[in-house]
Amino acid sequence: MAGEGDVKLLGLLVSPFVLRVRMALQMKGVSYEYIEQDILDKGELLLKYNPVHKKVPVLIHNGVPLCESQIILQYINEVWAADPSILPADPYERATARFWAAYVDDKLFPAWLGILKATTEEERAKKVKETLAVVEQLEVALAHCSNGKPFFAGDSVGFLDLVVGCNLLWFEALRRLFGVRFIVAGKTPLLASWAERFRGTDAAREVMPDADKAVEFAKMLMARLGSAPVAS
Repeated sequence: MAGEGDVKLLGLLVSPFVLRVRMALQMKGVSYEYIEQDILDKGELLLKYNPVHKKVPVLIHNGVPLCESQIILQYINEVWAADPSILPADPYERATARFWAAYVDDKLFPAWLGILKATTEEERAKKVKETLAVVEQLEVALAHCSNGKPFFAGDSVGFLDLVVGCNLLWFEALRRLFGVRFIVAGKTPLLASWAERFRGTDAAREVMPDADKAVEFAKMLMARLGSAPVAS
């Protein structure tokens, strides 16, 4: 079978991009060796297998590396083709999921990362506002994609669920750091219910670390970047 062979994953415990790949592998029942990387002090292995972007995740299948998390998700779905499928079978639904996934990585991740990188409270407040605006758009996306079913993909977790869901770890970390909530039942009721269901899935429970790990990493990153301190 095409999916057989040696599988390794270079990653970072709290990286949302790594988390989505690990959840996909968990869903597919793929055994793999996980190798933690220090992305602030990149080692030889990461530079060897991703010399272009020098980022995680990197999936190494039978010695051949594959980079960029959304591409890796699609590769996993094709190589380990048995159910559950990660991408929708319908071409329009598949294209729609890819559209919103691109939106998440282009808009959501830079917005909440900007909260950590902000050098002033004014800049941080602006990034919080940007993040909330993206979340509101995802409430619309969930209503459109789910057709009233529990997940973005319908009855079960799929591509867009993984792409959005991997950010929940950091939403909780940012709440603990700054007291801001991004998914609130009063404003985004569909997302609030979805988030609870997603956290309860086997893939999320098996892979998602405690948010304290993300808080620790955030504090280290902020210290290195010279970000505005956390308000006491």
